Amino acid sequence: MNGRGLNRDGTIAREGALDRVPAAFAPVIDAARAHIADTFGPTRLHSAYLYGSIPRGTATPGVSDLDLQLALHNEPTKADRTDARTIEATLDHAFPQIDGVGILLTSTRVLLSDLERHDAGFFISCLCTPLLGADLAEHLPRYRPTALLARETNGDLARVLPRWHAEAAEATTDADRRSLSRLVGRRIVRTGFTLIMPRWGGWTSDLDRSAELFGRYYPERVEQMRIAASTGRAPSPEAAVLGMLINDLGPWLAAEYTAVHGEKAPRP
Repeated sequence: MNGRGLNRDGTIAREGALDRVPAAFAPVIDAARAHIADTFGPTRLHSAYLYGSIPRGTATPGVSDLDLQLALHNEPTKADRTDARTIEATLDHAFPQIDGVGILLTSTRVLLSDLERHDAGFFISCLCTPLLGADLAEHLPRYRPTALLARETNGDLARVLPRWHAEAAEATTDADRRSLSRLVGRRIVRTGFTLIMPRWGGWTSDLDRSAELFGRYYPERVEQMRIAASTGRAPSPEAAVLGMLINDLGPWLAAEYTAVHGEKAPRP
């Protein structure tokens, strides 16, 4: 992998690996693997994956969260979601080195569908590290930093903003605002990076590097993007920070993204 996150052939390299997991998080991963296998079993679970800072090797104990993707044989049910929430709570309570656990549930049908080829498929193939089961990436193409990939990964920010507005209005506690600001900060930075990704010609999931690369092309917005990156790593309870991201940077970014790459294909 070169300095732009690419393989020698110019395709985007898979960014994580189990041997990059910091030692402090190894017991967490072992416990996650056991809980997932015991709870879902082979009748429900096709495969499980890690993603985020832990498999990239950049996680900070006590600060970083644990991110997991489960690929199910069938569409997720209410029982599946209840079981996933139980695993999230169990792991979060047991291990102080993680600050929260998030489990995504998706069927293999969706992950391998044509509609998701350049979004959820790319996510599995390049941003996820196999933890259990057969790797779905074997059924997916190699990806390049193209405008198509940009559009299908983050070309729906304009559709997300109204929901954030509503959630911000309902966020009455510091904990609520921190949770929302982390999500918003990360999504804003990733959208900012994929906006410039085809021009830069590479891939990174590092929030700070993403903000700086964005700033090469949009220097007038780089300070706001740096705040978004900082908020994605260390969420803020300040309403003013959340307001700036949702009411100023977000709408501008959504409009610029649509102008440059177009809108993401609608999902059902």
